[in-house]
Amino acid sequence: MPRLGEVDRAKLTEEQSRVVEQIRSGPRGGLAGPFWPWLRSPGLADRAQKLGEQVRFNSTLPPRLFELAVLVTAQHWKAQFEWYAHAPLARKAGLGEDVIAALRAGTRPAFAAADEAAVYDFATELYARRRVGDAAYLAALAQLGERGVVELVGVLGYYALVSMTLNVFGIDVPEGAPPFREP
Repeated sequence: MPRLGEVDRAKLTEEQSRVVEQIRSGPRGGLAGPFWPWLRSPGLADRAQKLGEQVRFNSTLPPRLFELAVLVTAQHWKAQFEWYAHAPLARKAGLGEDVIAALRAGTRPAFAAADEAAVYDFATELYARRRVGDAAYLAALAQLGERGVVELVGVLGYYALVSMTLNVFGIDVPEGAPPFREP
């Protein structure tokens, strides 16, 4: 049961209504996941959804690598809803089923693609050490370029915020078993 569910649409403030309309008219098309809790702070909701739109829909990262970064984040935070929402998108983007299964299990996949290995190593090192060493940084730089590395950090940061929001406010999968055991 979520701690903060949907806001009563009849009671939305003008500022909340504006944010809801921006989200609905944008590439997402609707509100789910962290957006309902965020609406309790419309300024935060507005800025967070704009950052999310930038990193998700306007990134130079290939969708396969973007979704890999999101799944690494979801697994790190055990964000049930995030995994539920993005695992199908990762499949559609071309991330291998073996990679997705290993990520869900919390093990390092046997990557066939160097760019996937670079994104995974960068992300997991950042989450584990709160820093990225030279080897992981240079591998990501070689695969993604400067802009790509900056955008990867943006994806990881944004989806960490999303995952924390989902976990704090109890936003769970709408149906079926959650992908992770609760810690």
